[in-house]
Amino acid sequence: MRLCRIKTKFLLPCLASLSLVLSDVGASACTRLVYLGSNGNVITARSMDWKSDVATNLWILPRGISRSGEAGPNSIRWTAKYGSVVATGYDVSTTDGVNEKGLEANLLWLVESDYPTFGKDSKPGLTIAAWAQYVLDNFATVDEAVAALEKEPFTIVTANVPGENRLTTLHLSMSDASGDSAIVEYIHGRQVIHHSRDYQVMTNSPTFDEQLALNAYWKQIGGTVFLPGTNRASDRFARASFYVNAIPKGEDPNHALASVFSVIRNVSVPYGLNTSEEPNISSTRWRTVFDHKRELYFFESALTPNTFWVDLKRIDFSQSSKVRKLDLGENQDHTYSGDATSSFKEAPAFRFLGL
Repeated sequence: MRLCRIKTKFLLPCLASLSLVLSDVGASACTRLVYLGSNGNVITARSMDWKSDVATNLWILPRGISRSGEAGPNSIRWTAKYGSVVATGYDVSTTDGVNEKGLEANLLWLVESDYPTFGKDSKPGLTIAAWAQYVLDNFATVDEAVAALEKEPFTIVTANVPGENRLTTLHLSMSDASGDSAIVEYIHGRQVIHHSRDYQVMTNSPTFDEQLALNAYWKQIGGTVFLPGTNRASDRFARASFYVNAIPKGEDPNHALASVFSVIRNVSVPYGLNTSEEPNISSTRWRTVFDHKRELYFFESALTPNTFWVDLKRIDFSQSSKVRKLDLGENQDHTYSGDATSSFKEAPAFRFLGL
């Protein structure tokens, strides 16, 4: 398969942009954004929006763990080079996380995803449940990850969402301490990588190139004049893109953090909201915000009153250390406050869902 690596800007006439807005239906509502501040202050935020409990817990995963792509005999295998802190989905996948080098990976829904056919003659298989973990385990920067992914060392293998009769269709975003970003999608069975520091925002449908075209339209109007306000992915993309660059870029890291939290909350979906004509637009279950410079991974559940954080500087990621879990409870309703790093408890490692 031939790789497409895209670094160009996309512009469409206003009418074409509007037609894409009208066609943006049925998109799951997650948002990811990267704040680029002064003095090398980089902050990545994401919301997790899902129609039911995604059964998320937080895990500390040390270096040296041997992993399989969980795709049968023809699976890619590797050993974790870096330790990480991750948020799981159903405790069978890594949906969000950061590693000890400051690289973040996020998985968001993309219904247009179309993965390659996997067979005995394919490149080794990698379950989509471990796609983000593969990145966190192996790479320190976005540039390093992109260089490796361009060589297509694996074939992504997907299956149904746990407990549902629909295929898991996702795209991957990455960001690092330098502020670099990349978006990886599979369109018509081909890997497409968008790599640029300018790619600060990712939502869902349509594909990323079309999201850029839609955002170019809204930039012409100007965010202080009018911004689209619905829960649709393209509207959230426009709001996040405007606000993440409009908020102050001051030197106080706590003020920057507060601004970023304000933006990711602005593009969240109210808890309990269901859109009958667009059933895949779902409530925001939780949000994460990672301060790359201070190495603080913040977590905020919609059902608890407090935001808490994990301090990566306090974690022993050595190979001799143990896997540890922070139990967030059903619907992530367990309350933690402040620095929760010491609240993790030793636990058996979860296994990635595969074939």
